[in-house]
Amino acid sequence: MIKHKDNLFCEYGLAYSLGRRSFEFYCLYFLQDFFVPKDNNTSRPLAKVHYEVWQELENIFINNTHDKQEFILSRGIGKTTIIDMALSCFLHTYGMSVFTIVLANRELDSINFVDQTKKALQTPYIVHAFGNLVNPKKRVVNKLELELDNDTKIQAYSSGSSVRGASYTTPTGGIFRPMVYLADDYISEMDILTDESKSKKYQRWLKEVEEGGDEAVYRDGKLIKPATKFLIIGTPLATNDFIDQIRKNPEYKVFHRSVVDFDVDEYFENHEHWQEFKRILFDDKCDDALSDSKQYYLDHKEEMDFPTIWEKYNCYKLALKYFNKRLAFMQELMCNCENIGDKWFKSNRTQTKEEIEEHSFTKTMLTIDTAGVKNKDRKRSDYFSFVVGSLSNNGFKYVRAGQLRKFTEFDHYINHVISLLKLFKDITHVFIEKNTYNGLDVERIQQAIGKHNDLKNRRIKFINEMQRKNKDEKISTIVSDVNNGRIIFCQDEVEKLAIDQLMEFSGQQFTLHDDFVDSVAEFANRIDDIEVIQNITSIPKEWLF
Repeated sequence: MIKHKDNLFCEYGLAYSLGRRSFEFYCLYFLQDFFVPKDNNTSRPLAKVHYEVWQELENIFINNTHDKQEFILSRGIGKTTIIDMALSCFLHTYGMSVFTIVLANRELDSINFVDQTKKALQTPYIVHAFGNLVNPKKRVVNKLELELDNDTKIQAYSSGSSVRGASYTTPTGGIFRPMVYLADDYISEMDILTDESKSKKYQRWLKEVEEGGDEAVYRDGKLIKPATKFLIIGTPLATNDFIDQIRKNPEYKVFHRSVVDFDVDEYFENHEHWQEFKRILFDDKCDDALSDSKQYYLDHKEEMDFPTIWEKYNCYKLALKYFNKRLAFMQELMCNCENIGDKWFKSNRTQTKEEIEEHSFTKTMLTIDTAGVKNKDRKRSDYFSFVVGSLSNNGFKYVRAGQLRKFTEFDHYINHVISLLKLFKDITHVFIEKNTYNGLDVERIQQAIGKHNDLKNRRIKFINEMQRKNKDEKISTIVSDVNNGRIIFCQDEVEKLAIDQLMEFSGQQFTLHDDFVDSVAEFANRIDDIEVIQNITSIPKEWLF
């Protein structure tokens, strides 16, 4: 402080010197427009977790305590800003990294990162102390590359791009391999479809990315150049995915924080007010259940609010996410994928046929999960699954019929579809997966419809598509709706075997039969999107005058 008493904020001044010693100070002073609430920005006050993250980064890059780190953090916590952008600015203003590679899942994410970092480096606090480092007229500056005037470079890649052999040649002729690899949300849903895809992503990181780094250089016991640093930031999407495998790798130090620090299942299950909130939210007799449940929350807010990791997270919105999409809540906000092998469905709501048929349905469809005929192993073979489902004007979905069958003849299957179309006269759409019969069954059903006078004049639309989407991902979208009673089953027309199959589902890897639950998921996901053309009802001409 005495040395810099006459130079507080300019080049090589006190702020410059403090920033090199404290990553927290660097962020709060040089990047204050991003992290300090002011009248001219919309920044929120930082939470304890943000300072903890910065302390970890200070340990890695200033104290040099370790070389590999994984940050597992909730969605919405600001990972890209507090780590990627802040760290890149710090490393390159001080020249602590000559060449940094940032890896993102999508190219758009990479582009946005480079753009944000470029803007941050042009803030007046950095320019005043470090000079104008962004100079597009003399340096390579584009959507994925940011070369700075101090002979350092940041380069962003999407996960599909290869970083093998990447290096940076400075204007003076120096050749540098990456000194920092920073992977942010590096995986996508495509990387968790199978065990093979999970392993492939992890092995690619070990063989392509980690092999691109350098070991530390020591001379006479003094550190001349630190080893390449590897940072991974993300949220797990499935058991044994890339994030989960890195977590188990002993070479990586893991920093893991969830949106709350208590057992959410136990909390919501045993909280009187939140259980009443849930009952109102999923009451199909309410005209506006969402509004009524919110009002109940507001009336009991003091008793229902709970501590979260950051003030940004609203208790009401978190509860909605938990009750509506628990699996997504556990993965994205609790960063927990440990219980994927447990039974997914905890309860199901039923009503009698009479109660269900009292509702006014706006759309009705039949979904069919096909199987083979004449299977040798009848016990282990898949079932044909049939679901007749309707969307009511109250917003709830009703499974009016659910059946599992095994046919020995192809024609028996066709005839069964015809019988369901006759029984439920309001079916307007039929979804049949294309994987088994490649459209032959749809063609035969349409031919059979033409032979029945009571069917051939109905406008029934067939949706026949190949199923390539991950089943677990698809079925996860209905878990909360089933558990909370937003999808209601007819206790008279949905067979016990079908319900049992649904309740036993523990994920595709751990479940022998998923035919019925797959059909229910297809119905629940597609019914919202199908369009039904209503018949025009004639009215007396005099009503128009």
